[in-house]
Amino acid sequence: MVVLNKIYTRTGDAGETALGNGARVAKHSQRVTAYGTVDELNAVMGMARLHATGDMAAAMARIQNDLFDLGADLCRPDMERDADAEYTPLRMMPEQIARLETEIDAANADLQPLRSFILPGGTPLAAHFHLCRTVARRAERETISLAAIETVNESAVKYLNRLSDWFFVMGRVANNNGADDILWVPGANR
Repeated sequence: MVVLNKIYTRTGDAGETALGNGARVAKHSQRVTAYGTVDELNAVMGMARLHATGDMAAAMARIQNDLFDLGADLCRPDMERDADAEYTPLRMMPEQIARLETEIDAANADLQPLRSFILPGGTPLAAHFHLCRTVARRAERETISLAAIETVNESAVKYLNRLSDWFFVMGRVANNNGADDILWVPGANR
C-alpha cells in the first residue's frame, strides 16, 4: 500500500528523481520519459472517461489501473534482480494484453470493415479516444527507445501496442459503431 503524507520532498529540485528501486536518475532520462508519457496517457484517459458510461466506463477504469501498473513496471529497472527485491515488483502480464485483445475482437465484430482512414473526431468520446490513441503510440515509442538501451518487460511494449488498437476500435464504437466515423478523402482539397 502506498502512503503519501507529504507531497513535496524537495529531492527533485536538482533535476533528479528516484526510480522504483531507489536509484536516482535525471528527470530527462529515457526511463522517466517513458513512464511519464504513460502517466500523461492516464490523464488523457481521465478526460475521455468524462464522456463514457456503463461497460465502456468500467473498461476504461480497468485500463487506467493497468496504466498505473505499467508505470510501476517501467519505473523499476533491473528485471533480472526482481527475485532479490524486498517485495515482488509489479510487472505487466500477458493476461492483461489478452484481455485487451478479447475486448478489441468483440467490439470489432460489430463494425463494418474500413475502406478509408478515419479522421479523429465524431462524438466527444471518439475524439478523446483518438487523442488517447496518439498518446499511447508515443508512450510505445518512448518505451521502445528505452528498450534499445535498457532491459524492459516485453509485455509492457505489447500492452501499449494493443492499447492503441483498443482506442482506435473503441473510437469507432463511440461513433455509433462506425456509422459516424469521419473518413479521410485523399486529395479532397487540392
